[in-house]
Amino acid sequence: MIVVYTSPGCASCRKVKAWLKENKLPYIEKNIFNIALNPTEVKYLLQRSENGAEDIISKRSKIIQEGKIDIEQLSIGKLVDFVIANPSVLRRPIILNDRVFQIGYDAEEIAAFLPENFRKAEIRDDEECQDEEGGCA
Repeated sequence: MIVVYTSPGCASCRKVKAWLKENKLPYIEKNIFNIALNPTEVKYLLQRSENGAEDIISKRSKIIQEGKIDIEQLSIGKLVDFVIANPSVLRRPIILNDRVFQIGYDAEEIAAFLPENFRKAEIRDDEECQDEEGGCA
């Protein structure tokens, strides 16, 4: 199942949800301001990201800037507590399932959430569609 961490007013979050609906992919939406994150969830997000906190936390966040917080200096426990207390520091949307983890909306990368057989069929269709100049006739 695809899980999407969102926030109200997030244009990229709306794009992701529209893309998932358009492609008839079921998902669970977790609005980070309406549904409190738990420590296990935050740790899981940190583990799934390639660069940990650097990937999922916005250093430009007002809370981090004004508080002059160095997330690199926080222990895992303090970092988890900080994110739970300040969910607005998370970059959004965060999209994941059991094999794919993506932060933000990227029109090309989001295709990784399509089932493998669908992606292969789409690639075959694209290859069959090529004419001599590389476009569809």
